[in-house]
Amino acid sequence: MNKPLILVVEDDKAVQKLITTTLETQGYQYHVAGTGEGSIFEAVSKQPDIMILDLGLPDMDGVDIIKKVRVWSNMPIIVVSARSEDRDKIDALDAGADDYLTKPFSVEELLARLRVSLRRVRYDSEKLQRDATIFTNGNLKIDYAAGCTWLDGEEVHLTPIEYKLLCLLAKNVGKVLTHNFILHEIWGNYSNDIPALRVFMATLRRKIEKNTSQPKYIQTHIGVGYRMLRVGDDEKSG
Repeated sequence: MNKPLILVVEDDKAVQKLITTTLETQGYQYHVAGTGEGSIFEAVSKQPDIMILDLGLPDMDGVDIIKKVRVWSNMPIIVVSARSEDRDKIDALDAGADDYLTKPFSVEELLARLRVSLRRVRYDSEKLQRDATIFTNGNLKIDYAAGCTWLDGEEVHLTPIEYKLLCLLAKNVGKVLTHNFILHEIWGNYSNDIPALRVFMATLRRKIEKNTSQPKYIQTHIGVGYRMLRVGDDEKSG
């Protein structure tokens, strides 16, 4: 079995050495980039399994790198940064990061976060193969294999987080999902940012609901969470 390939994006040579030595002792393969442009090139050319990303790079802010990568890849991105303010963490997670570790950090914790991300990659891959490839609810259709969504026959362009949220709701159609359950499933154990979840739900709704004040697909349970409603055939438009 091939060892996972990790892309380490870090311009501080001491931190870079600490991370790569840790990866080496655990049998991981790795590539290194010390700039934003270099990280994009390595991500495209090497197709790593996971990216470990510092935010404070000399030529580009790490949040911008996350946004660029998320245009074409859903690989896990673990931020390792000296920025410890909640706003910095929220910005990185909203941009599409999967995890956030604040410097100084322990190598044991970094390895634990890596293992969680790798398990998620394997789980998502296996689950994708197990799940039915097409989900249909009223005029909403999700092709899990292709990663595409349609409404009334028109493709809906969703961000990676919006798509994950929609799929989570679809796979639990008719069931109320709590805020904490959704946060855990989408962002992991550490996240409790309900305001950020509300923002993502609002943008998702604007894309799939014709009238957001009278939602047809996603119902809010105030103070509890969200539910995807099952739309009957008689409710289909057209």
